[in-house]
Amino acid sequence: MPELPEVESIRRGLARKVRGDVIESVWLGEKPEPLKSPAPAIVAALEQARIAAVRRVGKHIVFDLESAQPRTAVPHGPRGAQPHGQWIVHLGMTGSLVIAQPESEVARHTHAIVRLQSGRELRFVDPRRFGRLSVVRERGGFAPGGHEPLGASVRQFARLFRGRKTPIKSALLNQKLLRGVGNIYADESLYRAGIRPRRRASRLTGDELGRLHRALQQVLRQAIRAGGSSVSDYVNAEGEAGFFQFEHRVYGREGEPCRKCRSAIKRVVIAGRSAHYCPKCQK
Repeated sequence: MPELPEVESIRRGLARKVRGDVIESVWLGEKPEPLKSPAPAIVAALEQARIAAVRRVGKHIVFDLESAQPRTAVPHGPRGAQPHGQWIVHLGMTGSLVIAQPESEVARHTHAIVRLQSGRELRFVDPRRFGRLSVVRERGGFAPGGHEPLGASVRQFARLFRGRKTPIKSALLNQKLLRGVGNIYADESLYRAGIRPRRRASRLTGDELGRLHRALQQVLRQAIRAGGSSVSDYVNAEGEAGFFQFEHRVYGREGEPCRKCRSAIKRVVIAGRSAHYCPKCQK
């Protein structure tokens, strides 16, 4: 599943390519699973809207939309674009958003095609159909909860785990606490912080939580610079793979030697999720 670095890499590519463009028409496939909002609501929100900004909120890509038609008859009000809502895309496990030319072959499992005024198309492809498309038009916009891990201070970060009896790996994956952290970056951060994934979150010391906070932010920033980790179907908005998978120190390396101490990397299952760690470097 694309995690924060992968979604951020896609967001940056989309922002460069489609910000300011106008959506002329929308085609949605017949499969109901990807649609979290009704199809007519998605079409109504997107068509004839200008993409004002492309943002990331956790693992979601948020397109801020405004009317392509300027205000003309609002007494005593400023002229300009009117809000049009937000288009929310969650990529699920195998979803991707790619920019394509209209004449290019439409990939199998394409569930949405957004035709732009520039002549290009923005296509949502998702073989396993765990991704979701929705729109928000209410005041206040999209608000999924949780803290952004790259924006949380060490004090805010430590407070999230106070009194929590769950394993720290499970707590890191809790999207109500931290938005965007998944299996890969939880494992990699715990390794760099020297903390075993089974440790109870509430038992971590202030020093350990400080190390984990630094490690998580460092790993996420490094992964973003590398374009994310391509360990399955992930590609960015240009269809290119990421490179951070070559920097993984524990994730997906069960039985291989630790790059620091040469001990064999172990894998355990915690609350139904895999966790990889070094039995010597992590305590």
